[in-house]
Amino acid sequence: MGKELKIGVLISGSGSNLQSILDACASGKIAGRVVCVISNKADAFGLERAKKAGIPALHLDHRAYAGREAYDEALVASLREFGVELVVLAGFMRIITQVLLDAFPMRVMNIHPALLPAFPGLHAQRQALDYGAKVAGCTVHFVDCGCDTGPIIMQAAVPVIEGDTEDTLSARIQKEEHRIYPEAIRLFSEGALKVDGRVVTVGA
Repeated sequence: MGKELKIGVLISGSGSNLQSILDACASGKIAGRVVCVISNKADAFGLERAKKAGIPALHLDHRAYAGREAYDEALVASLREFGVELVVLAGFMRIITQVLLDAFPMRVMNIHPALLPAFPGLHAQRQALDYGAKVAGCTVHFVDCGCDTGPIIMQAAVPVIEGDTEDTLSARIQKEEHRIYPEAIRLFSEGALKVDGRVVTVGA
């Protein structure tokens, strides 16, 4: 890893977490820069965010490939073309295969809108409300071959308020996502994250 961490961001939608990362890089909070943004959906607004910031924005349509592994091979090729050192999933609605994980071991991050290991998978906020949880939140974790099961880097708790809907809870959780995701990337960029099995610690 060089002095300036090269970050590749994978998206499928609006890219609000992408924007928080771009802002953190621009302000110097993260010792790195986003060198490419890739979406599996052509109409993802996050691609426009990337273009506005002068960052290469690529549409890589998963439907054009024979399967998940073939698609991930194409992703790896594109990420390597830009010299990416850390892959950041920011609302990327695809299941990652071992192909990508082997190419970037412990260098793929994701953020999930729940306090893992509770409520993995889709509609985490709805799961929390249906379960009657009193506290929700978000988790930044390294990605492994399971569904939201990788080593946890950082979490933020968000209280569930009486009368919350999926939308209101999601909005409050998203504010915390925008705070802790850039922070986790900052720690990575400084070489401060140490992984021992499932445990991630912060050290100099």
